[in-house]
Amino acid sequence: MIGKNVYFGNILILDLKEMNMSEVNDWNKKTIDEFRANGGKVGGPFEGRTLLLLHTTGAKSRQERINPVAYIRDGERFVVIASKGGAPTNPDWYYNVVANPELTVEVGTEKHKVHAKVAEEPERTQLYNKMVEMMPGFADYQKKTTRKIPVIVLTPVK
Repeated sequence: MIGKNVYFGNILILDLKEMNMSEVNDWNKKTIDEFRANGGKVGGPFEGRTLLLLHTTGAKSRQERINPVAYIRDGERFVVIASKGGAPTNPDWYYNVVANPELTVEVGTEKHKVHAKVAEEPERTQLYNKMVEMMPGFADYQKKTTRKIPVIVLTPVK
């Protein structure tokens, strides 16, 4: 078993902040492989949930990074939360998004070019609350940290 597990009702959520980088990378690779093999569907803690693959360019390394991330839709936009399970720091991918906001996402079997923007208030809170409605574990993440968890809006580029 990787990391610490947290349950919200019948939903198991992995507490990624308790995992070391090697464990996170292994978990991400397995999730990415399962996502691609099943047309964007995965089992385990994300079964029945919306998940996308976020392709970023490393802020320092300039290397491509891919992270599975829970999302919600807001019209045509995709919304992701830089929660890192309520850790005191933002996930590494957040800094990549801020440094290089032109991204690609994989949703199901489709790839989309998107432009990322960190949501400002009051939109940030509205979108965060919308995520909590879909995945209640995000409410606990905000309670675990003193930082304001960033909400990133991914707008498709036509």
